[in-house]
Amino acid sequence: MSFIQTELGAVLVVLIVGFLPNEVWRVLGVLFGRRIDEDGLWMQWVRAVATALLAAVVARLLLVPNGALVALPFWLRAGSVLMGLGGFLAFRRSVLAGVLAAEALLVAGAWWLGVGG
Repeated sequence: MSFIQTELGAVLVVLIVGFLPNEVWRVLGVLFGRRIDEDGLWMQWVRAVATALLAAVVARLLLVPNGALVALPFWLRAGSVLMGLGGFLAFRRSVLAGVLAAEALLVAGAWWLGVGG
């Protein structure tokens, strides 16, 4: 049995190949990110692009679902989007609260309709 086939070898391979290359970019991001003006024109553009991408993903999941969402009716998917928006706004613009509220409605609706396993 070679070293890589052992458990310790597998952990070292994951650390060297998976963790360390990503960590270098994180450290560089922190170092260079200190100089970025949060209210600058560049960051406003980045925020706008990120918001547009998020809106596009939500619209796609709502209008052209795939996977398990196909089995759920449009009204339930639209209601979960509205519930997520309500949770987001109700809990001081918390993304986690919005996601949890939308997910709760989707799961409860799927259970009530008897969709899924």
